[in-house]
Amino acid sequence: MSYGKEGSYTATTYIRPYKKSKGFTALETMKDRFDYGLNPEKCELVSSYLCDPATAHLEFMLTKSQYQAETGRMADSGNLFFQIRQAFPEGEVTPEEANKIGHETAMRWTKGKYQYFVCTHTDRGHIHNHIYYCSTAYDRSRKFHNFWGSTFAVRRLSDRVCLEHGLSIIKNPKQHSKGKYKHYGEWLGGDKLPSFQQRLKAQIDICLVEKPPDMAAFLQAMAAAGYEYKYGRGGVLSFQTEGQKNYTRLRSSTLGDGYGQEDIQAIIEGRAPLPAGRRLSASRSRAGQSPSDGSSPRKVNLIIDIQERMKNGKGPAYERWTKIYNLKQMAAALQYLQENNLLEYGQLEKKANELTDRFHALSDKIKTVETAMSRNAELKAAMVDYAKTRPVFEGYKAARYSKKYLAEHEADIQIHRAAKETFTRVLDGEKLPRMDSLKAESQRLAAEKKSLYSQYRAAQKDMREVVAVKSNIDHLLGLTGPEKNKEMTR
Repeated sequence: MSYGKEGSYTATTYIRPYKKSKGFTALETMKDRFDYGLNPEKCELVSSYLCDPATAHLEFMLTKSQYQAETGRMADSGNLFFQIRQAFPEGEVTPEEANKIGHETAMRWTKGKYQYFVCTHTDRGHIHNHIYYCSTAYDRSRKFHNFWGSTFAVRRLSDRVCLEHGLSIIKNPKQHSKGKYKHYGEWLGGDKLPSFQQRLKAQIDICLVEKPPDMAAFLQAMAAAGYEYKYGRGGVLSFQTEGQKNYTRLRSSTLGDGYGQEDIQAIIEGRAPLPAGRRLSASRSRAGQSPSDGSSPRKVNLIIDIQERMKNGKGPAYERWTKIYNLKQMAAALQYLQENNLLEYGQLEKKANELTDRFHALSDKIKTVETAMSRNAELKAAMVDYAKTRPVFEGYKAARYSKKYLAEHEADIQIHRAAKETFTRVLDGEKLPRMDSLKAESQRLAAEKKSLYSQYRAAQKDMREVVAVKSNIDHLLGLTGPEKNKEMTR
């Protein structure tokens, strides 16, 4: 368990899995631990979900037995259940408030897929919760797999709930690992992460929803999202993302109906609509809900102008929903400020400007590199055409520019002349480089572009988050005439 300064409790959390104890059955192990949580000398309040706390050990075991019958996996093997302990500063909450916060934390942690109950203890100087949840989903579709960084993830969720209820949190918690933690939603979605093909289809839909004007703009948007592309034999387009070994071809036979290269081209040109189901899924991903590719949603979204929405005919129910939504977004903004040590408005404004400038600087660098790559590719293609058609053109000169010779070799002669015109236009008086130099430059530029895009995506994410936080804080402080964000649409 972690503590705040001077040893005081500040909404701390702890998570632990439980296996079958030595010398006990699975049922006995659960009953022994649950009896501790339900001890009337310690426990003042209990709440539950999909189970009765008094018989939770039997109900958890029933779910596990049904899971064993359906899958053949032993009910008493592995983790039987998990316990989350959640402690509050002395005098900050009542038992009723603590139990309510524990219940909300458990519901958001399990996404309503696992049975649980919350015991609120008042036997010590500080009020604390014991949250017990079954390791097998109630619908027997999966088991909860503990993951690296789960302690950090549950702490962040607890902090978020506490902030929404106006409680304190640890401002500068110590992390016990330098590793990169996965967002909990990536693990709760299933035992397996989405395939590369599923992720590619989701990103294609997101880019198409933005209505790119042409295929070049679509490819640029895909590249900005982390997908490299190339054209193979017959002009077939393929994509590859980080961690993927082979490219995935843009074909209906590979990705499914509507994802062929011709289908994508038709949607971009307006000859065919993007199916409603795909349009809705992409819009949800862009709005910050869990996308089908398994990537983490935006941490902070902009708050909603309630008065403006009410003028458009929204009812009282919508007003209540937006107030709760805005409260959660302000709590997320506050958590961001505390985690990034932005305790003064000037610091927040400075960071927003720095991240925005960095994003646009990287964008300009990418444009420069892409221009150089285009120039390099054009020169290499012209050199190949020039070399292939040079003997024909030399023969044309030897024939004293004979009309008969021209008629016989007109196509090659035109290609040769076009190559020379390319040299003149692109080089602008510079010396023609050697082919091996151009190939080396091409490899260097490709590596630089890949590195820049990785930085670009990270900078874009950081910029969008801090801009959203600043906008929400501006709204809270009542600042008028907020400056327009320099976010670039790509």
